[in-house]
Order: sequence, then structure tokens, then C-alpha cells
Amino acid sequence: MNAPISSVMAPPPPRTLEAMCLPPVMMRDILLKTIFRMNLEHVSEIAKVICLPVNVTQELVDAARMQKLIEATGTLHATSSSEMGYQLSDAGKARALDALSQSEYYGAMPVPLAVYADQVKRQSIRNIRITRSQLIRAMGHLILPDDLLDNLGPAVGSGRSILMYGPPGNGKSSISNGVRDAIGDTIYVPRAIEYSGQVITVYDPIVHTAVEAEAEDPTALRRITRFDTRYVHCQRPTVVTGGELNLGMLDLVYNATSRTYQAPLQLKSTGGIFIVDDLGRQADPPQALINRWIVPLEESKDILALQSGEKFTVPFDTLVIFSTNFHPNKIFDQAALRRIFYKIKIDGPNQSDFLKIFAMVAKKKKMPLNEPTLIHLLKNKYPTIDNIYANYQPVFLIDQMISICDFEGIPYQMSPELLDRAWANMFVKEEDIVR
Repeated sequence: MNAPISSVMAPPPPRTLEAMCLPPVMMRDILLKTIFRMNLEHVSEIAKVICLPVNVTQELVDAARMQKLIEATGTLHATSSSEMGYQLSDAGKARALDALSQSEYYGAMPVPLAVYADQVKRQSIRNIRITRSQLIRAMGHLILPDDLLDNLGPAVGSGRSILMYGPPGNGKSSISNGVRDAIGDTIYVPRAIEYSGQVITVYDPIVHTAVEAEAEDPTALRRITRFDTRYVHCQRPTVVTGGELNLGMLDLVYNATSRTYQAPLQLKSTGGIFIVDDLGRQADPPQALINRWIVPLEESKDILALQSGEKFTVPFDTLVIFSTNFHPNKIFDQAALRRIFYKIKIDGPNQSDFLKIFAMVAKKKKMPLNEPTLIHLLKNKYPTIDNIYANYQPVFLIDQMISICDFEGIPYQMSPELLDRAWANMFVKEEDIVR
């Protein structure tokens, strides 16, 4: 499958060592560590691993040869590879070991933070344009209130923060996922970035979905590099967190063994979506989480700190979607609410939409509809809970009836009796437990 077409400008591959904008010693040491760890011999192999064009890699190898850290393994002859072979000299091995003691990082050359910041601007989440038809296609499997897309569309298109609130079980998480599906664009995620000589890994296969690369023409005389391969061509990322989120997850993670940093969640979500589900269920209070994001939400930049205590700014370019079952006034002060640009209430369905959802779920699960059962549900059951409908209830009730049918060894069917048994599992009766 070919890579999807993206309107985002790809980062061009560097043409010279100088264009890398990295400290020469860092580049040299990563080269030596990579050759040492992976036992590489040919420049084409090295270039692929450190993610640089062959000519730039050759320039780097030649510079190391001038310092007597790399030496050629011999001359070319008819039975050998068409490439000159290289190996580390004794001095090169010693330098590689010394560099590994300072940092275990090797492989892809990092992208300087300033260079990455320029790419973030080119592929900003705020550059996207979401239309009503895109949202409808992405959420066509959901039964939504008529006015929801009216509010949601401009919010998503702005690339600013969104707070979705309302009673539980009404699809806030599904709507957030629908927003992710509607965007459907691709960007370029750096494997690692560099700041002040420190390496911060960004690309994470758990968070980022790489786009399948186009197959190269085997008859081509040389490999064509279409973009800087220090980046990975990915779908716009989506980071989803819930009750496990804590303030520490928003800071750089230092690995004392490898002596490298891992990017925090919001940096990994750059150019995409950061979903904070179940806001209010975290160990840290919602107000504290918002306070942490006051500067990023307002100024589109975040402040991180190295182990040394040195602080620096990184781009904050992510659509933050907060989802909560609490009323916003109960968990935020007005200053915090002011910094969340869109507040959208997600209510439960009315009776008409509830019946549409019920019928859609029944069809999907191959459960025949039964009119007397539906009448029993609406006339006898829902009045006991003040006719308050929720989107999760059709799935819950139908799954319960399916489980009962499986247990009883009968075909899938609805009946008032089966519905009563399913209903009994949906709520817990208020009563004192005798100990």
C-alpha cells in the first residue's frame, strides 16, 4: 500500500555535515558507537543506520579517518563488494568505549531542537482544516445530537484545547477517537532531538504509527532519499491517558543507564492529539494538571528541564481534549476554564436517539428486535430512573441478553423476562450491607 498523500512539507535531507547543525564531536561519537555496536563495515550500511545520505556519511567517515579513528580494511578487487570497507582503529575503539560510558545512544543522528521547531511549524495541528463531511465520515457509526458537530467542528479546526463534559457513558471517549480519525493526515516525527548536547528520543512505536514507505524501483541506479530519514513518516499521533496520568509523566524521563532522555507524552503528541480521559480520576487534582499546562496552552510552547536543572522551551503543538464526568465548575477555577478554549457538553440521548442506537447495536450483534420487549423497557424500566438515557445502555443490555441466551442454550432473542435479568445487572441497589 502506498503512503497516503500529505499536504505537509517533508523535511529535506541534509546535504553536508555543516547543514546538520549538530556538534561535530557528537556526530563523530555517534558514528563510532554505531560502528562499534553494530559491527558495520560499508558506508551504505552505516548511512542507513544513522539515517543520513551516503555522501554526508562518507564525509563523516573521512573526517574520522583524518583523526585516525577509522581505517580502510583494504583495496577493492573483483571478488569484493563494490564499496570500500572500513573498521575502527584501536584509537577509534577506545574513543567509542569512552563515548558509550558517557551515553549509550547510537544509531539515528538526532535532529537539533531548533531545526525540529521549524518542522513543527510546517506541520502544525493548527494548519489542518476539518470540514463537516470529514467529521460525519469519521463518526458515522455514532448517533449524535444535531448540534454537536456545530460546536465540535470549529473547535477541532482551531487546534486549540477542548473540554468535553457530561454524564458518564455517553460517548465522550468515542467522540475523541472520532476526532482523531477525522484528521487523517500525516506528519514527520523525529527519532530523536538534540538540545545542549543531550539526546531526547521522541519516536515511540506505541504512540506513533509509521506510514508504509513506497517501494523503491529495483532498477534505479541509486537510492532516492525523498525526506530526511532522521524523521519517521507517521500518521498524526494520538496519546490517550486516563486515571493513570500524573504530573511526572509530563516531564522528561531520564534513563540513568543509557544516559539519554525520553520525551514526555505531550512532546510525543506534537502535531496530533492529546486526550485526557476521565479527568478528575487522577491522583493529581485537575486544577494542578491545568496549572501545569497554562503556559503551553496560551503560548504554544512548553518548558522542560534537564537533570542539571537547565530549563529550555520546546514546541507545544497538540490538540488537547479533556474529557470528564464532573461539572467543570466543580473541578476548575474560572482562570483555568478561561484557558480552555472550547467547552462542549455531551448529554445523553433523547428517547428517539436511544431507540436508534438500540436498533443499530441489535443489528450489529445479530439480536432480533422485539416490540413487546422495547415497550416493556420504555414503559416499565426507564421511569424507575427518571427516563434518563445513556449511550452505553443499549450495548450493555443487549450484551447481557446475549450472555443469558448463550448460557440457557437458546437462540438470540429478546423478551421482557430476559430484559429484566439484564436490567438487574446495570445498576446496584442502594442498601446497607450487613456485616
